[in-house]
Amino acid sequence: MNENLFASFITPMILGLPLATLIVMFPSLLFPTSNRLVNNRFISLQQWMLQLVSKQMMGIHNAKGQTWALMLMSLILFIGSTNLLGLLPHSFTPTTQLSMNLGMAIPLWAGTVVTGFRNKAKASFAHFLPQGTPTPLIPMLVIIETISLFIQPIALAVRLTANITAGHLLIHLIGGATLALMSISTTMALITFIVLVLLTILEFAVAMIQAYVFTLLVSLYLHDNT
Repeated sequence: MNENLFASFITPMILGLPLATLIVMFPSLLFPTSNRLVNNRFISLQQWMLQLVSKQMMGIHNAKGQTWALMLMSLILFIGSTNLLGLLPHSFTPTTQLSMNLGMAIPLWAGTVVTGFRNKAKASFAHFLPQGTPTPLIPMLVIIETISLFIQPIALAVRLTANITAGHLLIHLIGGATLALMSISTTMALITFIVLVLLTILEFAVAMIQAYVFTLLVSLYLHDNT
């Protein structure tokens, strides 16, 4: 119980070298490329889920937007697998680091904005000033719309970081409470353990949902700019 609550969010080190790069690269090993004529069940399930998500997510895009399909599918696979691996005991979740999430959100957001200014500059500039705006309000609305544009990647990163971090903290706290109650009241410890199991199941769902939400919002930003 004396363990630091945020110790699990510290980047692991070996001989003074951070292991973040190896941890980030590890999820790619979970999605092998099959050269067989008939795939096994795992790869078949993986391909079915990718087709389902890509059909739902990319159906709203035109031809230019659909060129981002591979990047968006890779993004959702990476975030989802990283979130799920972070639920394993004594593991590290890179998506709890705001710096990493900003590193994903800012380039993707910037790519969608640059695409919008290249393909339809007039419509992109029109978002800064809605039609029919009174003249005295024009400077204020331009400032507000500019701030709302630049806050999009920050909102993406903070949303993912906050949801994943909150879930890990709850699991840590309830797990510690379960261990403490075992020597006090077996009944209360059992109830707390059931809550812990239910929360863990919920966190598995949250891990996948947050990966989908992050990718979906990037997809919507792309749709607005293509």
